[in-house]
Amino acid sequence: MQLTNPMQTKIPVAVLGATGAVGQRFVQLLAGHPWFELVAVTGSARTEGQRYGEIRWVLDGDPPAAAGDLPLLPSEPNLPVRLVFSALPASHAREIEPRFAAAGYAVCSNASAFRQAPDVPLLIPEVNGDHLALIERQQRTRGWRGFIVTSPNCTTTGLAMTLKPLDEAFGVQRVFVATMQAVSGAGYPGVSYLDIHDNVIPYIPGEEEKIESEAHILLGRLVEGERRSADFVVSAQTHRVPVFDGHTLAISVGFARPPTPAEAVRALATFPGLDLPSAPAHPVLVRPEADRPQPRRDRAAAAGMAVTVGRVRPCPLLDLRMVSVVHNTLRGAASGSILNAELLVARGYLA
Repeated sequence: MQLTNPMQTKIPVAVLGATGAVGQRFVQLLAGHPWFELVAVTGSARTEGQRYGEIRWVLDGDPPAAAGDLPLLPSEPNLPVRLVFSALPASHAREIEPRFAAAGYAVCSNASAFRQAPDVPLLIPEVNGDHLALIERQQRTRGWRGFIVTSPNCTTTGLAMTLKPLDEAFGVQRVFVATMQAVSGAGYPGVSYLDIHDNVIPYIPGEEEKIESEAHILLGRLVEGERRSADFVVSAQTHRVPVFDGHTLAISVGFARPPTPAEAVRALATFPGLDLPSAPAHPVLVRPEADRPQPRRDRAAAAGMAVTVGRVRPCPLLDLRMVSVVHNTLRGAASGSILNAELLVARGYLA
């Protein structure tokens, strides 16, 4: 489906929790965005009143010049915008995001606080854009004038985008996934150097549970306005590795109608994109080389918005096995939330 922007002027937006690593990524990505204009940023009580240009910038380069003079405001629903991007910690998001939604704001959240709520869309536009229909139920049952839309866990994003075209074509029944996750996924300051150097940490709190539950939601269906989770089995094992950006997933899949590797590659490579500013023309890229994908070489594909898949081959336990790489701080975080907002605009939810 081709979607275009119905708005004639840029939409003013704000970033909640703009001083953290994910919040800074939002600010960086919104600079020069064709549809959105950043006009407000919020921080903690410690940073309130400072200029945004005075915070400690933890990303490469410098803060966007246009954001430097913005004052850091409290995260209260009196901002001069209709749309906010939330980079708040989950504990704060659980309290603050509903206040914004109740006050009439559209909230595109990167936090995990409401991902499991049955009336809140957990969204990857190319995978389950139809789940935006939950917004009407959310507003009706909660009495909100606005709404919340959430992005999935960064690792789940890579898994769901790999499985979606395969599920549509062949019916996914069983999934085993072992992840090798970058240190940037732990936020700033992240993992201690003494812990991660020359090491692999085979435990990331809550991560395996998020992958298993969110994959079912993302590949599920809406039935009479209610979300029905997919019924395949998922087993996840997660590991933190000494890579800066880019999560790698080793995936084995069992199918209702087992495909050949060539048939699976065709389904992955032809998975359609959307006509939105942040959307890649090809959401899933397939590499033919025996040693790809690799996070350092493939995480930036399509400006970090494509998932790269390779090593598609038979599996002696299930049917097929493969490797995927997703950029965890772009497609798996801020860029994914911005793409969600673009879909909201294209579908008329911000008219």
